[in-house]
Amino acid sequence: MPSRRLTARVLLAAVSALAVAGGPLAPPAHATAAAPVARPLPARAPDAVVRTDQVRDEQWQLAELRAKTAWRTSTGRGVVVAVIDSGVDGSHPDLAGQVLPGLDLVDPDGAGGPDPVGHGTTVAGLIAGRADDDRGVVGLAPDARILPVRVLDAENRYDDALIIAKAVRWAVDNGARVINLSLGGGGDSPALAAALDYAFARDVVVVACTGNLATSTSTKVWYPAREPGVLAVTGLDRNSENLWSGSVTGRETILSAPATALYGARQQGGYWRVQGTSFAAPLVAATAALVRARYPRMPAGDVVNRLISTARDLGPTGRDDRFGFGMVDPVAALTADVSPVGRNPLDDNASPGVVGFGPAPGEGRDSRAAGAGQGGDPLGPTQKSGWSARPAGQADDSAPERLWTGLALFVALVTGTALMVRRFRQTRR
Repeated sequence: MPSRRLTARVLLAAVSALAVAGGPLAPPAHATAAAPVARPLPARAPDAVVRTDQVRDEQWQLAELRAKTAWRTSTGRGVVVAVIDSGVDGSHPDLAGQVLPGLDLVDPDGAGGPDPVGHGTTVAGLIAGRADDDRGVVGLAPDARILPVRVLDAENRYDDALIIAKAVRWAVDNGARVINLSLGGGGDSPALAAALDYAFARDVVVVACTGNLATSTSTKVWYPAREPGVLAVTGLDRNSENLWSGSVTGRETILSAPATALYGARQQGGYWRVQGTSFAAPLVAATAALVRARYPRMPAGDVVNRLISTARDLGPTGRDDRFGFGMVDPVAALTADVSPVGRNPLDDNASPGVVGFGPAPGEGRDSRAAGAGQGGDPLGPTQKSGWSARPAGQADDSAPERLWTGLALFVALVTGTALMVRRFRQTRR
């Protein structure tokens, strides 16, 4: 493994900040970013209030990715996608019957509900929202199944990278063929790297978001997206020729996908409009599920190769640091003639014959939803471990005994009256 996999211990802090067109609120001391106002959409509301068919009509990413054409070939049936996140609310109408029994590494008794934050539910809906009616959110792989693994508590924190590593291993052992990690941080983790290698060696495709500039103290691609072999996904604006301005990019960027003005299912049956690389990654994970359903015997390394070989080139010709290989193209990934490679092309250290390859900074609720709620990433997962990381606005003088903790604060405005504010904070122990 390259030395960058075994760097000194640092905190893996998944920070999902929020940004909206109206501008951020003033950040408090030690905050990584301010949170925007959001108006969640009520579930199955009367047409005079919010039409759920409007939600379907506004899913522009489905047209951009030619989902209906892709579904003629594959809908993801039989493929299990693990969503390692804040949990998933399987009672949401768009996810009913789509969510398998999962694992809660935060609250085994489930006292806080399946997803107290909503981020994981949004991710799951983008992957596998039901397509059996014309209302609500439909996922890009509507017949895939979601395996939820909760790693984030109600304060949007997790103990350390070991909990993510445990989640990855559990997902692999319980049938996941694709893993989505819409979280990340600045520091590497040997434990998580080993867990990812465990997944890669067992024929699992792993997708992660590159991160967002809104709360990042660095412009480098976040971890685990930069782990060799992981499909690192950055975000595109609604005009998919343009990179979303909040995206973190770099030499590890592999693919691009829509990341703005996306409607998402949220906990307790509602909807919101979201933006961020956390929501681009699931579109790539869903495409991987489509391919795995179409080619059930295809090794994971060849699935990865097919996704990058068939991507729609954006920016400078060929791969570049901003768009990677380009925008994921589900139709081409399902139908193009792509020669097998027998290994993951993203992992230079994978041995021939071995399928080896190898939450996000600021997401935001989009304020442009007409007559509807603004959604966003209510998630700002952070660690409480004895590892250390650079707090916002300060130099890195980290040592193993020091601890920085961040709190993601989420602002929600319900029917114009109820306002809940959460802001990303970091405090030093």
